[in-house]
Amino acid sequence: MRVFKIKCPECGEPAIIRKSDWKDKKLADLYCACTEVECGHTFVFNASFSHTLSPSGLTGNKLVKFLIDRLKPDEKQFALDLLNSQNA
Repeated sequence: MRVFKIKCPECGEPAIIRKSDWKDKKLADLYCACTEVECGHTFVFNASFSHTLSPSGLTGNKLVKFLIDRLKPDEKQFALDLLNSQNA
């Protein structure tokens, strides 16, 4: 497993992520601190989604099935009733 490594922009030494603040599902502010004691720099690193390399297996019909499988029986019936009312 790969680990996301951030380096201090001041001294170039490794930094650790202290906190993450997700703005939405594709953008986060990462609050970081340099591990070099003499530097001590703290900073915010922006992490954002860029583009897809390989599409998710949960697209289209697979996503619908994934979501329906997680519904309770009464929620499934409610969804079915909604779909049937749109076809009437």
